[in-house]
Amino acid sequence: MDAQAQAKPTSRAATWRLLALLMAMTAIGPATLNILVPALPGLITRLATDTGTVQLTLSLYLLSLATAQLLLGPLSDRFGRRPVVLAGLALTALASLAACAAGSIGALIATRIAQAAGASTGIVIGRAIIRDLYERDRAAAMIGLVTTAMVIAPMISPLIGGLLDMAFGWEAIFLFVACASGAVLLWALPALPETRPTGVAHGAGRLWQEWRALLRTRIFYGYVLAGGLGSAPYFTFLGGGPHVVVTQMGRSSAEYGMWFALSSFGYMCGNFTASRLSQRLGVDAMIFLGIGFELLGASLTAILVASVAVPGPVIIFVPQLVISYGNGLLLPNAIAGAVSVRPQAAGSASGMAGFTQMAIGAAATQVVSMLLAGADSAMPMAWMLVALVLAAGMAFWLLARR
Repeated sequence: MDAQAQAKPTSRAATWRLLALLMAMTAIGPATLNILVPALPGLITRLATDTGTVQLTLSLYLLSLATAQLLLGPLSDRFGRRPVVLAGLALTALASLAACAAGSIGALIATRIAQAAGASTGIVIGRAIIRDLYERDRAAAMIGLVTTAMVIAPMISPLIGGLLDMAFGWEAIFLFVACASGAVLLWALPALPETRPTGVAHGAGRLWQEWRALLRTRIFYGYVLAGGLGSAPYFTFLGGGPHVVVTQMGRSSAEYGMWFALSSFGYMCGNFTASRLSQRLGVDAMIFLGIGFELLGASLTAILVASVAVPGPVIIFVPQLVISYGNGLLLPNAIAGAVSVRPQAAGSASGMAGFTQMAIGAAATQVVSMLLAGADSAMPMAWMLVALVLAAGMAFWLLARR
């Protein structure tokens, strides 16, 4: 029996234990991104800096989280999933401890970059581990469950960060992250199996051949762009929603936060549906279904913004619920499709898919902010939502159809 067969869970209970570990690994990245947000205003005074510089603790964290995936995926193909995950968790814990002692904003930014590089291992390698163990459609169902952690973690981490900052100061936030990542590391040491496929060469030359083959495959680009462009409406709303609700509609930030929970709920429902239907309908059908829901929500946004005389948050948040549901259907299936094009290079494929998703998302956030500057309605954001969903559909239809 080879190592891959030995690593595969042999019972339902073992499967759920492994999924729980992968969810914890995946949650570290987004939770660590958002947990610092409530403490940012206090950091300006405590570290004698300005708002723009403090903002780098978020933007550079996100950039590091994205770019590290391009490196960590191939490393896991070369050296194995387990050692790279363990090293990443250890790096997150050590960088968090170093952040506690940071005496300047420059030192804090540097530790945040290292923290993000370690935290990204759970995201990129967790997907590769699932593809190592399960065939494509089953992997999509599993990824749908694991990515739920990427929704729940950003929802609760700001609350934890705010409470810690209020009670003990911002240093306690990083101490908490160090303990959390250390606990997941101790959990992974006995529980995380090595799942990298055996029976194939893993030398640098072989990996370079896999990379070139992957980058020459049209279908791979179709899945990657479907995932990246299909996720971009969420980032568009993330960048434009506060401006529309708070600035244009004159509502409070607290009200915006309450409405925003709708989109998270929609994404979780989409993930749950994907976990149930992906094996039955197949990856490609689920991607088209997700795009259909997203197009329905984006079109509804444009119709409501154009037709409602006295706009309120409901005209953008209810359609966003539909968009998020579609994204929950689409994304795990697009990822499963991307990492299944060449299973021997699942780590590399997962890294490229994750990087592309975050890069397109970051660009969408910036573009929608520019489009809404000076606008008196949410129409620029609405049309951008429609355009992104259409682009996702076209990319998948032209590149990934069989």
